[in-house]
Amino acid sequence: MKIPVPSPQTSVPYTQLPIILKLQNVTLAYKNALAVDGVSLGLVAGDVLGLLGPSGCGKTTLLRIIAGFELPQTGTVEIAGELVTGNGCLIPPEQRHVGMLFQDYALFPHLTVAENIGFGLRRMQKSERRQRVAELLSLVRLPTLENRYPHELSGGQQQRVALARALAPQPQILLLDEPLSNLDLQVRLKLREEVLAILKQQGISAIFVTHDQQEALAIADQVAVMHNGKLEQIGTPETIYTQPASRFVAEFVTQANFLPAQLQRNYWVTEIGCFALKTEISQHKGDLMIREEDIILQPASDGAMKIATRFFLGHEYRYSLYTPSGKKLYAITPASIALPIGTQVNVSLKETANLKVFESQ
Repeated sequence: MKIPVPSPQTSVPYTQLPIILKLQNVTLAYKNALAVDGVSLGLVAGDVLGLLGPSGCGKTTLLRIIAGFELPQTGTVEIAGELVTGNGCLIPPEQRHVGMLFQDYALFPHLTVAENIGFGLRRMQKSERRQRVAELLSLVRLPTLENRYPHELSGGQQQRVALARALAPQPQILLLDEPLSNLDLQVRLKLREEVLAILKQQGISAIFVTHDQQEALAIADQVAVMHNGKLEQIGTPETIYTQPASRFVAEFVTQANFLPAQLQRNYWVTEIGCFALKTEISQHKGDLMIREEDIILQPASDGAMKIATRFFLGHEYRYSLYTPSGKKLYAITPASIALPIGTQVNVSLKETANLKVFESQ
């Protein structure tokens, strides 16, 4: 069953778009330890979902449940409207029309590039298989390497072959388990762009597992943040970054600062200033989230704080400094603003700063 993918010009509310994958209350425990805890989510046809979270949060386990390699204790999984897991149903992996791209490539060392790509196409006629392999070699930009073996390829080339092999049977959903983490930075950035372009060109729905915040925000139509087996938040990259639903999301995705804040009348009072903010927490004490890029550093001989460290990141500097009470703050400034370590500064916030108060921990 193929689900039509809306064109970019189609104006349809996101919640009304066709769902290719649906998980409902999926839970899996190993020896009384919850690996996946009541996860429910949906994947729109043609979209890329970035599954983001730290190591051990349940990302790969959730991917294996979708693929059919793991059986959850509770919950259901539907693919293209068909129940594949749950309520007594378990469709085997090879019948789910799902492709998988692994972190370690998992290529057969004794097979050539062409043989690796065509491995899942053995039921095709030889002429059709050769044509399909040639199409995929061209798609992943390896048109002349069909007779090489995996050990004769670079890491980036091996991952391209693995991608072509996963795409060969024309899966409805492609599952990518941190596929670029073994590559160096320049290759990873280039291949990330190429993989996304191929997925969009082919209209393939995908789930991309990563622990890299920038990677998830860059490639995904929707980002799902996981923590301790739970789904903390799901939304567009812009929503996840600007409107974190929990303190964990704010810390993990944006690396935000947090300062103790006290509600006095209509203002949240901190040691760096007072801020009029609406908040959903019921307490009069909380922690104010301040993003690093929203902090302005103003050198002053009588400044209340002092630059402790400075890291040059190419197009920007990242500073650390301590508040009078000893709280550590990080601030990011353009590379044109270079403040030596030890410089005394006053701190203010940009007018556009997106602040939020969370319950104290």
